[in-house]
Amino acid sequence: MQLALAVTVLAASLQIQAPPTFTAQCASCHGEDGRGTAQGPALAMNQRVAELSAEQIADYLQRGSVAAGMPSFANLDAAERLALARYLLRLNVDTILKPPAAAPARRPAWGRPQPGDWRTYNGADSGNRYSQLTQITTANVSSLKLKWVFPIQYFGLETTPLAADGEMYVTGPNQVYALEAETGALIWHYARPATSGLIGDARLGTNRGVALLGDKIFFVTDNAHLIALDRATGKLLWETPIAPDTQGMYYGGTVAPFVVHDMVVAGVAGGDRGIRGLLAAFDAGTGKVAWRTWTIPRRGEPGSETWQGPEPITGGGATWLTGSYDAASDTLYWAAGNPFPNSNDVDRPGDNLYTNSVLALNPRTGALKWHYQFTPHDVRDRDATEPNVLVDTIYRGSASRLLLHADRNGFFYVLDRTIGKVLLAKPFLRRVDWASGIGADGRPVVKDARGCPGDAANWSSAAYSPQTRLYYVLALEECVGDTPGGYPDQTGQRFLRALNIDTGDVAWEVPQPGAARAKTWSGVLATAGGLVFYGRPNGGFTAVDARDGKTLWEFPTNARMKASPMTFAIGGRQYVAVAAGPNILCFGL
Repeated sequence: MQLALAVTVLAASLQIQAPPTFTAQCASCHGEDGRGTAQGPALAMNQRVAELSAEQIADYLQRGSVAAGMPSFANLDAAERLALARYLLRLNVDTILKPPAAAPARRPAWGRPQPGDWRTYNGADSGNRYSQLTQITTANVSSLKLKWVFPIQYFGLETTPLAADGEMYVTGPNQVYALEAETGALIWHYARPATSGLIGDARLGTNRGVALLGDKIFFVTDNAHLIALDRATGKLLWETPIAPDTQGMYYGGTVAPFVVHDMVVAGVAGGDRGIRGLLAAFDAGTGKVAWRTWTIPRRGEPGSETWQGPEPITGGGATWLTGSYDAASDTLYWAAGNPFPNSNDVDRPGDNLYTNSVLALNPRTGALKWHYQFTPHDVRDRDATEPNVLVDTIYRGSASRLLLHADRNGFFYVLDRTIGKVLLAKPFLRRVDWASGIGADGRPVVKDARGCPGDAANWSSAAYSPQTRLYYVLALEECVGDTPGGYPDQTGQRFLRALNIDTGDVAWEVPQPGAARAKTWSGVLATAGGLVFYGRPNGGFTAVDARDGKTLWEFPTNARMKASPMTFAIGGRQYVAVAAGPNILCFGL
């Protein structure tokens, strides 16, 4: 009642008359007074509306938003859209609560990193989603309950939350939210309109998260700009294009940035549309470019001899998956995607470096230390943008620094990450027939480059548990044939698989329910409590015993899960959070 009265009094005091366009086009969904109906949200007393300019609202009205169920009003002329936008702003005059004028800006004293924090995309620089937290265990996980939900107006969230100093940071399309980690209450919200003219994932607004350093939050926009936000207020501090010149190329931004030393590292999307892939590092304080390393060499540069056709100015090699870092050797590891054109290889004879590779780089200069190419001369979109998990362990009797990688080409790899040597390469699918194996020289022994699999694994997180010595990954048994009907023995069945890193054998597996070829790639989280959390294709968020895969707990999200889970602790309590459909879900005991 108080809200309705406030809007009524406000409208009366300002003598606001709804323009005919609002009555004809908007009132049926949002109400004649703008207070919302079952068909549409309130436009009055709406903080998101109030924070935008009239021009931004008019631009949104022209574009619409399919994900939010908002139609385009491009049929209206520009003057009508601007008049409608100004009316919506007038409905929100003085309705948004602001702090007292004398109150100082919110400037928390950011503390030292704590064991319960989740401060980077994968929780640790190693890229391994394994948490040392032990409050939630195999014995009590059945008591896990939903603690709070935070909705975002986008039904395909892929963000991984960060949690530190009692706050959580999550993302949507060109949006960053700061929340109270214990309650999910909103602290601040940064947003900008979608960039016009984008294609692919960039146009959809896909984003996987932020990076955190000191008093700043770092985020990649849909058009591949790296921005820094004030951690206390969400205010924009600086903005820098990741690529130096995007003219004529389809650069997009979906990656969660990565902090190394005092720099922020970020990559680009768009490899399926024609770009020259790159990875770049920026000074965290100023946004100034520290270095750029290209994944597609120009004529005369190392690797250019592997492109024997025309110079591959738009050869692909996107870098849209967050990397990992080894402090002991000061080495940054980053994945590069498929070549372009993807399946038409007429103009690109050769291995096509550095596509489908892991790059080991000097993080201070971007210089290449070594590379390993999982699939030379790819013709089936078998890009290598899958997690590169760093593990230090005794391997085959020796203390070893390993890189674990389950590739889209169907092979599970164990590399010596100091030199890039293959120590183990074995199929983790039942059917892998494009290659008979990986030779002693590290190259695949190709039988039929267009054979199985289709997508064996994808970008979603993997995890390794030192308790079990098992590597956990979601695998897809799928072949996509060039003939009608494809391969009838492959149904698109997904499995949660635990791989023995010493042998590459499948220790156990859990078949996943849901429709064949469901477009869900939820990731995996392992914990010292003996658990593995992951999302099922049917929308079930699940915990299993890390030793044998026995299901111990499940929550029906009723949404497509495309994000990877995380865990954090605050106030002595452990929580698990994940994005499902349009919601951030947080669970605790």
